[in-house]
Parts: sequence; C-alpha cells; structure tokens
Amino acid sequence: MNLSSRFACGFLNFSIPLFILLSLLAQTTLAQNSISFEQYTLPNGLKVILHEDRQTPIVAVTMSYHVGSKDEDPTRTGFAHFFEHLLFEGSQNIARGEYMKLVKENGGVLNANTFKDRTFYFEILPSNQLELALWMESERMLHAKIDDKGIETQREVVKEERRQRLENTPYGGLLDETMSRTFSRHPYRRSVIGSMEHLNAAKKEEFYAFYKKFYVPDNAILSIAGDINSKQTKAWIERYFGGIPRGATPMKRIMVKEPIQKKEVRDQVYDNIQLPAVIHSFKTPALGAPEYHAVNLLATLLSEGESSRFQKSIVNSQQKALFVGAYPIAMKEAGVSLMFGIVNMGVEPNQLEESMEREYDRVRTELITQEEYDKLINQVENTFVNSLATVEGIAETLSDYWMYQGDPGMVNKEMDLYRKVTREDIREAARKYLVPSNRTSLYYLPKPKS
Repeated sequence: MNLSSRFACGFLNFSIPLFILLSLLAQTTLAQNSISFEQYTLPNGLKVILHEDRQTPIVAVTMSYHVGSKDEDPTRTGFAHFFEHLLFEGSQNIARGEYMKLVKENGGVLNANTFKDRTFYFEILPSNQLELALWMESERMLHAKIDDKGIETQREVVKEERRQRLENTPYGGLLDETMSRTFSRHPYRRSVIGSMEHLNAAKKEEFYAFYKKFYVPDNAILSIAGDINSKQTKAWIERYFGGIPRGATPMKRIMVKEPIQKKEVRDQVYDNIQLPAVIHSFKTPALGAPEYHAVNLLATLLSEGESSRFQKSIVNSQQKALFVGAYPIAMKEAGVSLMFGIVNMGVEPNQLEESMEREYDRVRTELITQEEYDKLINQVENTFVNSLATVEGIAETLSDYWMYQGDPGMVNKEMDLYRKVTREDIREAARKYLVPSNRTSLYYLPKPKS
C-alpha cells in the first residue's frame, strides 16, 4: 500500500484525455481475488514485474529507480527531484520537448514523482502502444539528454515549483520543517525538493555522474500492468533493456542510524498563514516492520472519516480545530506518524494540543471497541482495494512492494497482516510510540505583523 505517495514531490501537471480517465476508473482485479503477476530479473539486474489484465485496452508502464532525497550528497540536495524533471527533456533519439508530445499524441498520459527513497515514472497508453513506452523508458535509462540548456531550463522549473509548493502555499513547508526536526541524523530529515543553492552551484559533470550512478538497470524496477501479451512483452523488454549495461560500480548506500529519541523536541515556525497549526511527529517502524500495521491502524482510528476520534471529539464536539488529521508516512528505513491540526478561530495552539493529548491518552489506556476495530479493518481494506482499482495502481503497488520489502507478493498478503493485528496490539503501539519522549512538536504560527 503506497501510503507515502500523498507526500511525493513533483507530480507534473499534464492533462488527461477523457477516454483514458474513464478507462482508469474501471475496476480491475478486486482485493477479494489474488493479484496474479510474474517477476524476473534480467542478467543486467533490471527487475521486471508483469501483470496481465485484459479488461480494458490500456497498459501502464512504470519505472522505479531506487534513489530519493536520502541518497543525495548532503552538499547537493535536490538532485533526485531535479532528475525527475530533467529526464523529460529528451534523449539522444527523442528531441527536446518530444517526450511528452509522443505520449499525448498516442492517446496516453505520463507523470513522475520523487520522495525519500525512490523516483517513479509512468506512462499509461492504449495497449497497442506498449512498445512505444518501453522504448521511451529505455531511452531515459540509457540515452538521457543532460546538457546545459536542459539543466538551466529545469532549474527555473524547480525554482517556480518551490515558490508555488513551499513558499506561496499556506502550510506548504510543514512537512520539510517537521522532518528536519524529527530526524537529527538520518537523511530523511532532508527536503525532497532540496536546496536551490546546491542546484545552482552544481556543474553539468555532477549531474551526469548522478545519472550514471543511479539510473542503471540494477537500480530499477520495471513494472507493467494491463492488456499485455506476456510473451511479446518479454521479447520487447529484452530488445530495449537487455543490452543496457549494469552500473559501473556496485551500489554502496550509506546507512545512517538515527539515535533513539529520549525527550520531546519542541519548536515554533512562523509562516504566511492566518490560523496557527499544531504538528506532532512520532517516529514509528519502517514500512513492513513489526508493529507497522498496528501503527497504521492507530492513525486510521484517530483521523479517517467523519466518525474518527479526532473529528468527533476535537472538531465536532469541542470545536477546537477546523481540521485534525493523522498521516502515517511509510519509508524504507523508518516511519513517521504525523498529526496535524489547524486551530479554530479564538482557540490557542496549546488548547488544541491539550485535546490531541487526551486522544493519545485514550488509545494508550483503553482498548478500542470491537465495533471500532471492525470498522478500521473495513476502512483499510477499502483503501487497499482502491489502490488496486487501476492498472497504474497495480503496477506501482507491485513495484513498491519489491523495492521496499523485497517481495511483490506482499500485495496478496497485506490484508492478512492487518487482520492479524489485535485491539491489544493497537493499544500497545500507542503506548510505545504515541508518547511525548518520542515526539517532535511544532507550533506553526502566523508571522508577526510589522
């Protein structure tokens, strides 16, 4: 389940043709059935996943590279996200500006996003254009155009994105401000969009070195879902990717161990906002680790839907907040549960925080009811079904399971793991993780009037 995608940086703003949009809304394989797929690895290290679904004549071709903001040189932050943009510039065989045009003219859509652990690209096309998508992704991997014009163009694009997403959007810097304080050493503390100073200072040779290090077949997963013929698809994959060489040197990732947090971190952030916000960030297990599912159920209990505890108590009954939400952020090496509330008019941040504290205390001390538990499982299952309701969703989910947990077959095991979580497990997760000593607390405040 791709729970971190809502925080991914850099979805490009491409319009979606109506017939493709309607096709995407069609249900494919529901959660009641197993997701069938085939996985294999080419001799050059490229991991491949194939899911055949003939219900609609479309295909999703996705490529995940195991590189995100955590993998960057700390003096060159923003490279992973920058490449998400740069690699739409074209290649040796695709002219500048033609990459997007080729997909659109053939009735498809394309997009990309970057987060802490990976960069993800996809094309969704009529199934008779599968070979086109495979050729284009092989061009991106082997022959990307990295030149001065493209670099300068995308620098300006990223600057504008930073202004729009972070600087000119209320609470836009919330995640960056929180993560930079939640982690004291781990590179998850870095902003995904990175530093413009770093990007401005970087030379073309540095960008090229980054490309040659990370954009290699043995650091990638090609996941394809939809109306495909597996035999023909494999032949095309071999044609377009089989001859691409492995990375020149083995991938060496620097593993940074985050120190155990022993006391609460508190701070204040001032921004161009009208109403203050309260943010609590709790360190939690990495995606797929023991207690991961219990922590996710805990977040769902607190904030999912109109009957959630935050909504019923803090928003509806006490009217302390306009909104309060809980967001589990799933990452490969660590997790975070982010609690975020915007105060109501006339309410002080500490008053909202006290109400949030009371809800944490309730889940630490009381077992949730059986009715609440049953509803939680149904909510999680509904979310899971929806994530698999399109061929792109299936392709991405299978890819993420292989990258984050080493097993795309987790797609057929995930709901069983949630059902094994007991009410007692949820309470124990709250007692272990939703405690002040494991918390980073921020008051997000309006800038003082001059």
